[in-house]
Amino acid sequence: MTILQETIAAIRPADPAAVAEARAHQDRLTKPRGALGALEEVAIRLAGAAAVSPPPLPVPAALAIFAADHGVHARGVTPWPQEVTLQMVGNFLAGGAVANAFAAQVGASVTVVDVGVAADLDPAPGLTISKIAYGTADLSRGPAMTPEQAVAALEAGIAHARGLVDGGARCLITGDMGIANTTASAALICAFTGHEAAAVTGRGTGIDGETLERKVEVVREALRVNGLERGPGAASPVSALETLAAVGGLEHAAIAGFVLAGAALRVPVILDGVIAGAAALAAAALAPDVVDHCVAGHRSAEPGHAAALDHLGLRPLVELELRLGEGTGGLLAHPLVCAAARVMHEVATFDSAGVTDKEA
Repeated sequence: MTILQETIAAIRPADPAAVAEARAHQDRLTKPRGALGALEEVAIRLAGAAAVSPPPLPVPAALAIFAADHGVHARGVTPWPQEVTLQMVGNFLAGGAVANAFAAQVGASVTVVDVGVAADLDPAPGLTISKIAYGTADLSRGPAMTPEQAVAALEAGIAHARGLVDGGARCLITGDMGIANTTASAALICAFTGHEAAAVTGRGTGIDGETLERKVEVVREALRVNGLERGPGAASPVSALETLAAVGGLEHAAIAGFVLAGAALRVPVILDGVIAGAAALAAAALAPDVVDHCVAGHRSAEPGHAAALDHLGLRPLVELELRLGEGTGGLLAHPLVCAAARVMHEVATFDSAGVTDKEA
């Protein structure tokens, strides 16, 4: 059995007994039933994922930023030069990015994983080099990756998650870096949800209208040449792995593996933005029960992110019009996830506090 197969085989759905106990416990706490809104559902989700109620506190947290480049960059889908991927990796490692500031605020560790940067990186503290290739091929001309590369990237993500959990992490947060990766994200979201390219392709790093039109057409081309169009006359269905290899990025595959490993280890995974959403669609296509172990940290300004979350059935905790990536939205949501779990441990019940409950 391969590492990927072993990981998928270990994933279980939310434990129904733990879910029922968590829901009943919420109703016994000294507050009106449902008064904490979405946070109550987060606490129940955490209990189901961990198979125990109250659920473990999701601390410490670990952010993993998976970095890779994209061959589709050559199609002019972004004005940012490809070298920015490499430069931002250096910025993460130096502690100078927004993700570093937010991680310091919530006490999360930060590691960067090179799975496909189009340059060689020198070893550095906080950097894991798991390079599969020097970027992907142009997804609008054919498959971005071979199936073997996609599996290798998935397993790199699995290995990194296992290492973080072995090191004590009790919550995983997804991060990404890769110039042009919102183009691949849009293509993945179209392929897995059936949405049309124009509905889920956004402005990414802030492109103008002309570039956006080009980007939408590139996504359409990618779906067409890779046999991923839906509707009358569409090709026969393509497997989840083949879809990921065809239009995904190496960081998408690695994040999908990271999510799968978190689920297999029963450690909650907080998803970041549209890149994480696209990767989670791939993970869920490979192992549907993985969704029970995920929390949507936020909803980004990218239209494809809302489509991905709706398809996954996940409700975002934060909506601040973020479109940065890096794990920033997931980091901002982490204190809310912690608060949801802490309520289950520390808030008194009506009986223990001697408070009169309302009449049934």
